[in-house]
Amino acid sequence: MSISKQTQQAVNRFTQSLFRDKQKTGKAVFVSGFFRVLHPGHVRLLRFAKELGDVLVVGVYRCDGDEGQIQDDVRLKLVEALEWVDHAFLLEKSALQDVLTEIQPNFVVKGKEHELKDNREQKVVDSYGGKIIFSSGETSVSSYELEQESLKYRTQITKPMDFLQRHHFQIADLKSTLDSFASLKVCVIGDTIVDEYIQCEPLGMSQEDPTLVVRPIESERFIGGAAIVAAHMKSLGAGQVSLYSVLGGDEPADFVREICAKTGVTPEFIVDESRPTTLKQRYRSRNKTLLRVNQLRQHKISQQLQNSLYRELVKVLESSDLLVFSDFSYGVLPQRLVRKITDFCKKRDIMMVADSQCSSQTGDITRFTDTKFISPTEHEARVSLKNNDDGLVVLAEKLRQKAQAEHTIITLAEEGLLIQASEPGSDSCKTDRLPAFNPCAKDNAGAGDCLLAVASMAMAKGASIWQSAYLGSIAAACQVSRIGNTPLSIANIYSELNT
Repeated sequence: MSISKQTQQAVNRFTQSLFRDKQKTGKAVFVSGFFRVLHPGHVRLLRFAKELGDVLVVGVYRCDGDEGQIQDDVRLKLVEALEWVDHAFLLEKSALQDVLTEIQPNFVVKGKEHELKDNREQKVVDSYGGKIIFSSGETSVSSYELEQESLKYRTQITKPMDFLQRHHFQIADLKSTLDSFASLKVCVIGDTIVDEYIQCEPLGMSQEDPTLVVRPIESERFIGGAAIVAAHMKSLGAGQVSLYSVLGGDEPADFVREICAKTGVTPEFIVDESRPTTLKQRYRSRNKTLLRVNQLRQHKISQQLQNSLYRELVKVLESSDLLVFSDFSYGVLPQRLVRKITDFCKKRDIMMVADSQCSSQTGDITRFTDTKFISPTEHEARVSLKNNDDGLVVLAEKLRQKAQAEHTIITLAEEGLLIQASEPGSDSCKTDRLPAFNPCAKDNAGAGDCLLAVASMAMAKGASIWQSAYLGSIAAACQVSRIGNTPLSIANIYSELNT
């Protein structure tokens, strides 16, 4: 296919304005793609590409006529709005080689996942002495401030309404889903945590050594882990919520039982004298965390305790609509126990979802198989796959396939989330993203718990993955607007839906 007239005109304008004096413009870099959903992975790639040279050119592939796709001119404008992009134009994918022959960029940048594939640009690039670079950009830490500045098309919105239009649902559908929560019967199993926030007054610097000196003023405790997921679900209207976990024989365990009684969660706790109830202390001053101290043990619970936990769980599980794994890799959910529970749920067609958190290089979300969806952070996804190279979409799909999950939601903190969804009756998947609904978070702790709780309840009542992720994002936005992980009420979400 030859270059269309519109593309040729765009290329001509570009070559005349930027390549008239090659010595003045320096090195040129070219990137091409559909950019159907402009997500942080694209931003990282384009930022990396611009760092290779002086001029970044982007070809946005046309996809006119593809049902459900964002229009060509809209995708082009989103790419053009990025501060690293010097020039962008619409391009027929089949005309890529002709365009490269005419532009002759010094570097062509492609995602790392393309490195071992047949790249049809290679012959053209070799012919004029260029080079193809494979990278997915920086994956360890993204500069949120830089990316926020570059995404100039994004405004500080509460709810992105274009997402509803793209996936064919309305706010009324979300309200109807919330109304149906009252009939749900849910089981939550996993690690229970007590979070303690110790507010401090800064006194200055120690004269003996360069250490910050503070004075504790007050402290407040909250439940976390599987316990807060269960409390969210009950507070959001679920008819019955049963919590299965392991506690120590200590005072923090008494606090957990007290909160469960207040929230209406039915607790089924096994006491393990060999471990304390996990207590995470945050020392804070002026809305900043100065130090975290975690009091915990991470060894696996004994086979006897595993058997006890399983016996108690199956008494209620058979009549439940949903099982939630809330794992922190602290030993409450050994693989043998997870496998037994998963087999039980599969035989009885009980929906499962899973979140497996890790704060270092341990943890594996893919050990929770055959779930409706899994919801790791990007870090947790990369740790699970031992993959620091692939872009977000490729990462999400590899994770989904390895875990044999129907859908994957990768949470990206201030960057929102990425959804990789299987298409009913098809081997293909669809990708979309949601920005963070609340860009001015006071405390990010518990955002993932809210997302997990609300999204899984919505799916259990028949909502699509798109509707469920949207409701979960609203819940997360409500959660991060306050300090501490407290149960979210259904009134909070209704209030957001009505504005």
